[in-house]
Amino acid sequence: MVVSTRLQDYDGPILECRNLSISYFTRAGEIPAVVDFNLTLNKGDSVGLVGESGCGKSTVAMAIMQYLGNNGGIVGGEVIYKGIDLASLSREELRQLRGNEIAMIYQEPMAALNPSMRLGQQLMEVPLCHEEITEKEAYERAVEILAAVNLPDPERVMNSYPHQISGGQQQRVVIAMALLSNPSLLLLDEPTTALDVTVEAGIVELIGQIAERFDTSMIYISHNLGLILATCDRVNVMYSGVVVEHGTVEEVFDHMRHPYTKGLFSCIPLPGADKTAHPLVPIRGQLPLPHERPVGCYFAPRCDFFQEGVCDRAIERGTIPMATVDDRSGHEVRCLRWQEIDWESYRPEGLSGESVTSGEVVLSVREMRKYYELADNSLVALIRGKRVRYVKANERISFDARECETVAIVGESGCGKSTFAKVLMGLETASDGEVVFKDQEIGKLPVQKRSPAQIGSMQMIFQNPFDTLNPSHTVGAQLARVIKKFGVETDKDKIQERVIQLLDLVKLPREFARRRPRQLSGGQKQRVGIARAFAGNPAMVVADEPVSALDVSVQAAITGLLMEIQRSYRTTLLFISHDLSLVRYLADRVVVMYLGQIMEQGTTDEVFSPPYHPYTEALLSAVPIADTSIEKKRIILEGNLPSVMNPPRGCPFHTRCPRKIGRICEAEPPPFVEAAPGHVILCHIPMDELRRVDPVFVQTAKDKSAAE
Repeated sequence: MVVSTRLQDYDGPILECRNLSISYFTRAGEIPAVVDFNLTLNKGDSVGLVGESGCGKSTVAMAIMQYLGNNGGIVGGEVIYKGIDLASLSREELRQLRGNEIAMIYQEPMAALNPSMRLGQQLMEVPLCHEEITEKEAYERAVEILAAVNLPDPERVMNSYPHQISGGQQQRVVIAMALLSNPSLLLLDEPTTALDVTVEAGIVELIGQIAERFDTSMIYISHNLGLILATCDRVNVMYSGVVVEHGTVEEVFDHMRHPYTKGLFSCIPLPGADKTAHPLVPIRGQLPLPHERPVGCYFAPRCDFFQEGVCDRAIERGTIPMATVDDRSGHEVRCLRWQEIDWESYRPEGLSGESVTSGEVVLSVREMRKYYELADNSLVALIRGKRVRYVKANERISFDARECETVAIVGESGCGKSTFAKVLMGLETASDGEVVFKDQEIGKLPVQKRSPAQIGSMQMIFQNPFDTLNPSHTVGAQLARVIKKFGVETDKDKIQERVIQLLDLVKLPREFARRRPRQLSGGQKQRVGIARAFAGNPAMVVADEPVSALDVSVQAAITGLLMEIQRSYRTTLLFISHDLSLVRYLADRVVVMYLGQIMEQGTTDEVFSPPYHPYTEALLSAVPIADTSIEKKRIILEGNLPSVMNPPRGCPFHTRCPRKIGRICEAEPPPFVEAAPGHVILCHIPMDELRRVDPVFVQTAKDKSAAE
């Protein structure tokens, strides 16, 4: 293996990107995707690439892997791996490097795994392809690496197909596959985006262990600044194909000097953020297309510090050069005015922070249960005569939601959040209990039997804006259909007038009524989804992960938009999410669910402060926080969510609870204990003991004035 022989004794930087420029070639001409990218990665280093979608992060990763496709290529600069220019290698030499010396972990594990092959076969392929090794040795190596990524029963996993294990386990298999040949360089492209916060915390912990055990160099691509803080030593902030700021994570996070970096941090809800006192500040405008970049600073049209004649003047080399902020830390910034900006007094105007008062109870849920019947043809069932089993998707759900109040339902995937939403919307019917909405019992009323007024008064915003709009119809036609369907307006002219009002409401140009979904960005599509949800003048809107698929800048804008519409219409918002940072910022009350049951509920301040239910405490500790002054308690939940087919006896959480007090947790269902009026916790642990638990987040005395 010629390439490997040349790399064996190399003792310099693992990776160097020198003035790298990447373009794609289309019928319309050359599209410059990345310009003047520089990066040096030494052995054991970890560097984060952050920025909005379309800024060039993944393009850089694909250039390193030499995976740019037929229409993409490096048009300037070099990618040097262990002293070798990757562009000079043949296809066979590159094939030897990929998966062996350089490995990549992709965002969606199911897209990286072959659904028709057992996982053992897929894992064994890596060493069999790159090394002279027997099948027995490859099998043993694969089992060993599965154990190293903390997968229980590696032998069973080896014999399983991808669909037979959970999403978190799939991602661990993908990580194991990338590590099988002990690569020197690991590229991670949003490896935790689709995972629960608890699984995400386990993956982040695993990545840290990998870096320490194998001394692997890593490039971590993410829009989650909290994850970058937890996993990386250095960070590159990218905007429209260029790095606008880079340095150590602490230096960039605490002493950010580019307005775009400051804008990203203003878009995320940190622990001190408050929707009334300290609202989020979305970055105005949109990322320019590569062929439409402005002259001078690419960020100029969206920058609060733009100065005509300075920021928009033509630059000799085409891009603004990097300036040194701190030579010792390597902190550099691509800005002409960074030394003139008074960061300490800079207080950007956030979203409207008007406080509102909640009204009467709109939704009252009492002891709601949702069971699914399953035919059981097992031998035991035949002997006992019990041919029907019940899956308890929701058990003893009780809470209230008031007018103009935001109630968040949080928990891991499989906890019953979406099942409850389906019962509310009439897509499922409750098995028992009461669901009273606006003084009408709707729990046992399927959507087919609900009146147009009932359907229109409760609408839903879905998670994925790409799949929820009809691609064949214009935006205006889809909004008009809802208005007509629910009887809001019947006159054609008034319907069109209402469509225009809805577009104004979600701050979209009126000409978008003639556009089709494919002509809109992800954030614009989600705004159309919100307009459609509010087209029937609903009293309640169920928002199921409405911003999880969007960039942080778009998330902030959509979050502010929801709050503004809620204030205008006094709508009740039921917010389903696993993003506890956003829940802390947005919600008035929080309901924490686990395995179909409510573990804790109360006001947001009550749920986010001791006393906690142990599960709430674990969820909070799993939240990545992009603030170097916050010290966070470390709690990693062991094991997986139990199956609803065979739930644990006693407390449903006892199989994973780090605070289990004994056999009582295993044998007896816990009682609801009131920590304060309206704040209840389902737990056997005495309340006095729960009150003595230390807070998950602690603000240190570290000076952050420069960042604020």
